[in-house]
Amino acid sequence: MPSELSPIDKAKFVAARRATKFVETGMKVGLGTGSTAAWLVRCLGELVREDGLRIKGVPTSTRTAQLARDVGIEVISLDEAKWLDVTIDGADEYDADLNLIKGGGGALLQEKIVATASDQMVVIADISKRVETLGAFPLPVEVIPFGWKTTQTLIEELLVGMDVLGATSALRMNGDVPYVTDEGNHILDLHLNRIGNARQLSLVMNQIPGVVENGLFIDICDAVVIGYGDGRVEVQDINKGTTEESRYDFLESANLFADLTD
Repeated sequence: MPSELSPIDKAKFVAARRATKFVETGMKVGLGTGSTAAWLVRCLGELVREDGLRIKGVPTSTRTAQLARDVGIEVISLDEAKWLDVTIDGADEYDADLNLIKGGGGALLQEKIVATASDQMVVIADISKRVETLGAFPLPVEVIPFGWKTTQTLIEELLVGMDVLGATSALRMNGDVPYVTDEGNHILDLHLNRIGNARQLSLVMNQIPGVVENGLFIDICDAVVIGYGDGRVEVQDINKGTTEESRYDFLESANLFADLTD
């Protein structure tokens, strides 16, 4: 039951529940990847099954696609959709300007493509993801496997001239083997501690041969929905310049939470 959830899971749940208000019947919706986004997919699935919501979902990873199908959401490709009404996703960090670090779940490339192909991007998060300056969370960079060590060297050389506090990187592993993205690439996690100029870093990083994309989402997010463990929800809209607050109780039925293991 929701009342039995940990405070952090309650925060994720209420943020996801509030974010469903951005979705209306007939919309094409980008579905993010990660533990918080999984709550959103579950909440939307409940609306599809119980309230007759009709949407088409464009997932940002194979595991999100499977979860969406499992809960009854019609899944289509981005090529089929062409353009989306809204994308709702989580974030590893966000700042006051709603710039983000994403990619902790390994889906940053599809997430960025889907988000930028949407009229609106909404981030759902708990309050722990809010930071004054991006960079405490390691910055994921997707690189092609060929020559990845050379790419890593070039990245670390670049970082020496950037406004960051750290300049080390590590190949993301999946047990004893390198992690492989849905596109067959690897991920380098950059330990920067603080990013002084995220916009500049994002632009120059993508000029390095072998780099496919980085996890800095600059001027992409339009609103953030922040959940709290006591049921409070705060919605910050950067375009409208507004902040709204509401509260949820935890009397919802348990079926939404069955087998939620993401």
